[in-house]
Formats: sequence, structure tokens, C-alpha cells
Amino acid sequence: MSRCEYLYHQGVVWLVFLILALPLLATLLYALSTTWGATILPQGFTLRWMAQLWSDPRFMTALGHSLLICLGALIFSLVLVLPAMFVIAYYFPRLDAIMNVLILMPFAVPPVVSSVGLLQLYSDPPLMLTGTPWILIGCYFTLALPFIYRALANNMQAINMRELIDAAHLLGATTWQAALLVVLPNLRKGTFIAVLLSFSFLIGEFVLANLLVGTRYETLQVYLYNVRNESGHFSSALVISYFLVVLLITWLANVLNRERG
Repeated sequence: MSRCEYLYHQGVVWLVFLILALPLLATLLYALSTTWGATILPQGFTLRWMAQLWSDPRFMTALGHSLLICLGALIFSLVLVLPAMFVIAYYFPRLDAIMNVLILMPFAVPPVVSSVGLLQLYSDPPLMLTGTPWILIGCYFTLALPFIYRALANNMQAINMRELIDAAHLLGATTWQAALLVVLPNLRKGTFIAVLLSFSFLIGEFVLANLLVGTRYETLQVYLYNVRNESGHFSSALVISYFLVVLLITWLANVLNRERG
């Protein structure tokens, strides 16, 4: 590749990056501006909106609720999905084709429709889960399932899981010892990618959270919806803070993953 072609491709990449970053930069400027009306640039800058947001106990509570629900759903997903996937991949590989269809079912039903059914099922005894975080953890488990299953299935195929287990058998390990001590460490990268994809999707979910729990267990997206009319600057500060929280968690996860590697 000549230098001119290299510079051209580099310029295209930076142009695409700039186009994608412009809305976020504009939101950041609006969050830091005192007023921004008829002028091209803000008339002044301030940290007032950021300080007001992060000093709001309601915001901190909503952020904690979102993180707890996402973390609970992801742990629940991994605890259930990992053993099930191992059994399917090693003992019943023909079921993989059926699972590839079943895991797409959560996306076949619109969230509004599923919310109506869940409200009818879990608003009366014996399982009155409406308005509690438990119903969201269950719903988010089904939403995270396609991301986790597909990422781990690809990872299992890439590491030749059956050959690893057969090699462990030759060395005297049982099947479950091979799964825990040989296969599971090799699935770390796939698990890491699955968790990050699921987390970035779940923390931005609004429909189920608003309809099933609302302000009774207010999450970050419900909080954003409820304060949207207070101030455009305040809402922009909330959007930027939401983006920074996701970015920080992703960065920390990358650092931990690199250190363990």
C-alpha cells in the first residue's frame, strides 16, 4: 500500500470517527454550558449541572439500582448458562441448532407486549414481583441470554473443547474436572466479551424497567425519563455521566482481564 492510499484510508477512518463523536461532543458542551441559544458556541462554561447531578441522592440511588440489577442478571445468566452450554456442547451437540432458535425468542416478542403479560402474571399472589428488582433481574436474564450464549458458543468452537477434554481424560481427569480446570479458563475471553455486550445493552434498557417497576425501584433510564423536562443542560449532564460510567466500567474490566491474562 502506497503512502497516499494509507493517508486516504486513515483520513476516512478519522472522518467516520469525527461524525460519530460529534453528537457526543455537542451533548458534552451543552452539559458544561451556562447558556447556549442563538450562538454557534456556548456563551459560558460551568460545572453547575454536573455538580447538581452527582449531588442528587435520587440519581445516585438510581445508578446503584441499575448496577445491581445488571450485575445480578449477569451473574444469574452465567451460573445457569455455562453448565447448560457445556452439557449441550459435549453431550448433546445436536441440540445446538434448536438452542440457536430458542435464544432469539426474547427479541421476537416486543418489550411492551411481554410487559403486559408479566404484569398480569406477577401482580397477584403467590408471586407478587411487580415493582421489585427481582422481576427485572429475570427479564434482563432473558435479554442477556442471546449475547452470552452466542459469544460462549463461538468461544467453545474456537478452543476445540472436545479435544481439550479428551486430552484431560488421558491425564486422569474426570469430565467435570476438565470442564472446571481446563475448559473454563479458556472461556475467559468469550465470557468477558459476553458480559460487556450484555451490560452495555441492559443498563440502557427502559421499557421493561418503566412498566414493571417504574419509580418504585427507579433505574437510571427511568430517572432520565422522569427528569427530562427539568433542564436540557441537566439532562445532557446525565447522558454524559451515563456514558462515562459505562466507559469506566469497560476500562476497569479490560484492565482486570489484562492483568489476569
